[in-house]
Amino acid sequence: MTTRPIQIDGGQGEGGGQVLRMGLAMAAIRGTPVEVHSIRAGRRRPGLQPQHLAAVRALARVCHGRVEGDAPGSMWLSFWPGTPTPGEYRFDIGTAGSATLVVQALLPVLATAGGPSRVSVRGGTHVPWSPPADYMREVLCPVLGAMGLDVRCETSAWGLYPAGGGELLVEIAGSTPLRPLSRLRSAGPLRVRGLSVVSRLSPEIAERQRDRAARRLQAAGLAADIAVRDVAARDPGTFVWLVVEAEGPLGGFSALGRRGVPAEQVADEAVDALLEFVRADAGCDPHLADQLILPMAL
Repeated sequence: MTTRPIQIDGGQGEGGGQVLRMGLAMAAIRGTPVEVHSIRAGRRRPGLQPQHLAAVRALARVCHGRVEGDAPGSMWLSFWPGTPTPGEYRFDIGTAGSATLVVQALLPVLATAGGPSRVSVRGGTHVPWSPPADYMREVLCPVLGAMGLDVRCETSAWGLYPAGGGELLVEIAGSTPLRPLSRLRSAGPLRVRGLSVVSRLSPEIAERQRDRAARRLQAAGLAADIAVRDVAARDPGTFVWLVVEAEGPLGGFSALGRRGVPAEQVADEAVDALLEFVRADAGCDPHLADQLILPMAL
């Protein structure tokens, strides 16, 4: 093993948590120690927050690694990985921090380990500034499957902000060889499907979200199949989820309701992002491109 850690600037690019998660994941896969400085320097609250700490400690656990600097608010840490070990793991963020971002860090490591793994992460499953659990299940996992990675994801409990309390269950086959992936542009007619969700609020709000999204998509020449669901999260809230497909999933777009924001505006946010993507005629949405960098590099 290399004894001198590779230096990573955690403030590069947009200065968020993705540099940290992907840097540590690659270090775990390659068995290379790293030091990360300027962690999340571009954010309003820089340094390690609960979901980042959870990801760091989860990675250290699955590869029997050693971490220094893993404290709330820390802008520096060192990570000395061991050997990734498949198995059954449970992690609890302890807040409404994003469970999907913790899983995002673990996926490539356990996918290249020597056997199957089952992972439970408790926290936020549908929270701001992170992909919802639906994105992982309906967009990321199928695309990883096209690369040869057998990953299955299930939301066993919904967790909204601020209470969290959701649970994401992920099964990873492991030890599967990777195949190349080409995502240059969309192919074939586009289809849209999705969900309009409420928790502890009137179902009529979900129906308004669905109707608004369906009307706008129809006006743009896109037929959409949008289901309405009433879920049992700890917090009241609303959620709109839209996935656009051709021969497979191309991208996912979502919006979360906020106090004082009309249901129609929540639907508009998801639809606006989807239509912008469709006009670009790209092979995958920007969030998917970001998440495919590491597995495509491998």
